[in-house]
Amino acid sequence: MNVLRQAEVFVREHYAGMIQETDEGYRFEYDPGYLHAGYSCAVSLTLPLRTEAYTSPNLFPFFDGLIPEGWLLDVVSRNWKIDQKDRFGLLMVACHDCIGSVSIREVSA
Repeated sequence: MNVLRQAEVFVREHYAGMIQETDEGYRFEYDPGYLHAGYSCAVSLTLPLRTEAYTSPNLFPFFDGLIPEGWLLDVVSRNWKIDQKDRFGLLMVACHDCIGSVSIREVSA
């Protein structure tokens, strides 16, 4: 499995894990330190805390739901020159400071 792009996932400003786009789809894994911290909580009900990585051929619905919609999606897509079909690219640029407790930060190559 080759990692194409990856981003750090934060919950309430605490590093929670890594989401990756691979040649097989997507992978999300909680950080072991986060799992054992007293403040840890799941990023979503559909991705409960566990040591095993989650994999999916499609972007996980929770993360896809963080991406803006409507006119704001048009603005993000146009300003960053990202195709609206590039959901992982949109996630990385638009969800650094999104509504809620989860934020995404791109990891540079």
